[in-house]
Amino acid sequence: MSKQYIEPFNGFTLYTSHIGKEQLFITASVNDDTKNCHSLCESIYQTITQKIQNTGMQIVLERMFGCLNEAGPLIQARASGIKKSGGVLHEPFTYIQGRPIGNTGLAGIQMRAVRPSLPEKIWPIIHENTIYGHGWKRNGTVYLLLQDIHGSLPHSNNTRKSQAIHMFEKASDILKEQNATYRNVVRTWIYLSDILDWYGMFNDARNEKYEEFGLIRDPQKDRSDAEKIYLPASTGIQGDNPSGAAGTMDVLAIIQGEDACSEIVPITGKKQNSAFRYGSAFSRAMAVREIDATQILVSGTASIDEDGRTMFQGDTRAQILKTIEVVDALISQEGAALKDISKATVFLKNINDYEVYLKAIDECGLPDFPAVVVQADICRSDLLFELDAVAALDIG
Repeated sequence: MSKQYIEPFNGFTLYTSHIGKEQLFITASVNDDTKNCHSLCESIYQTITQKIQNTGMQIVLERMFGCLNEAGPLIQARASGIKKSGGVLHEPFTYIQGRPIGNTGLAGIQMRAVRPSLPEKIWPIIHENTIYGHGWKRNGTVYLLLQDIHGSLPHSNNTRKSQAIHMFEKASDILKEQNATYRNVVRTWIYLSDILDWYGMFNDARNEKYEEFGLIRDPQKDRSDAEKIYLPASTGIQGDNPSGAAGTMDVLAIIQGEDACSEIVPITGKKQNSAFRYGSAFSRAMAVREIDATQILVSGTASIDEDGRTMFQGDTRAQILKTIEVVDALISQEGAALKDISKATVFLKNINDYEVYLKAIDECGLPDFPAVVVQADICRSDLLFELDAVAALDIG
């Protein structure tokens, strides 16, 4: 189990998970919708900045969930909070319309910080004069984290599908400049505007690019034997972005050198078959086994049976309990339990189901769950709940 700390503050709760001595996850979850979201955001960033400075680590991932019409003021509040704490703005970062539960404009913030193996340093990933992420090296393994990759095109052929194709192509181009390929990708987080209107079209675009990248070789054969092919873990969920693009994504890729002390293992579901059997090209989870820790990157998970059918239609509580059961079965294959979840994002279709969610996770023995909770459409109209997560085991 990682070392986890829960700290209540005025208006938010801070969840901190130390994984080994060189990795850190921080989640700030807003829990008081009466607070002014701008001052609350500034306060959160002051607190987080001081905490990370005390560890000597550096941020490699930063994601904020809030109302789209509050993006500008919240980004300004972020800068103010970091400046007041003597910190340095991390670029890039991802802003997603994760509509908060309640009236506040801010749902929460997620960060990941690392300390690379000495004498290595964290480096910016620059493409066409823009910083798109950061890379670092630990124990002979190179990690690349890209953020806010979208495919908005500056010409008339700017359909949703063409944007999705360009999004994957852009990520692939950036990875190539870092001596990686898309086959090094272990996890993606994909946020789509109006997901219910075009999720099938998005899957078509992803499948086309994954076939081109060599992840899918024979679509028909691979689909019938989907558990045996390598696909990144992924979240695909509703989420608008300030750029106005049809979708944006964050990407984690891992390059294992000859002296690498790590292992990448796709995890198939005990309770669910591969999502590729019904057209969505992603693994249920991915395990990253390192010398001092194992991380299980859990894809967006919902109440779906082994044949890909939605379970418990219209029953939010039952869907939540089923989802958590599926996640528990996934991570248990690496020896982890629900208490080992270090970071999570919870997506609720209906705002009024928040109390149902709180009671359900309490039933599961998770009253202090390290999650940002947002209202968002899931990839199907009859799905009411989705969860993605990182579970971690500290081996060191």
